[in-house]
Amino acid sequence: MLAIEKADVCLLMIDAKEGITEQDTKIAGEAHEAGKGIIITVNKWDEIEKDNHTMEGFKKDIYNKLSYLTYAPIIFISAKTGQRINKLFDMINEVNKQNSMRVPTGLLNQVIDEAIAITQPPTDKGKRLKILYVTQASTKPPTFVIFVNNKDIFHFSYERYLVNHIRKEFGMQGTPIRVIVREKLEK
Repeated sequence: MLAIEKADVCLLMIDAKEGITEQDTKIAGEAHEAGKGIIITVNKWDEIEKDNHTMEGFKKDIYNKLSYLTYAPIIFISAKTGQRINKLFDMINEVNKQNSMRVPTGLLNQVIDEAIAITQPPTDKGKRLKILYVTQASTKPPTFVIFVNNKDIFHFSYERYLVNHIRKEFGMQGTPIRVIVREKLEK
């Protein structure tokens, strides 16, 4: 827990032979909840028999078991042979940069307006959700405050849609994105 707290980027080290263990799942959850940048690192890749689908199958299995970490990149390494270790350091720097990213409010609101134009906000009993504006409150992890007319009709699925749209536009690979919804009365 102390290591996660001190880190900017956490490497979730998975043994390729064992796969994801219960402890891996707990550690991944703690790093995610702490808002740390995360890279899923599969070690001992040199000891696995491979065909053309081994890597993709392994990735699919990881994302199935750690479905809340689909934003985290996966790298297959061998500490023993040094395979892809150099790429790992580049990846760490990139994830740290993404976790520290700040998006200007004007640009952020343009992206959110585009997302709203593609998929309208939900309605409930004739009331339509209006997103008034969005601003970034902090970094590490990127945290966005969304001001709406009625937060009771701001559904989790629409929040996920907006987060995915933000990721598509700005990257933010390897970092969780936090959303705070605030109600603001229209004038």
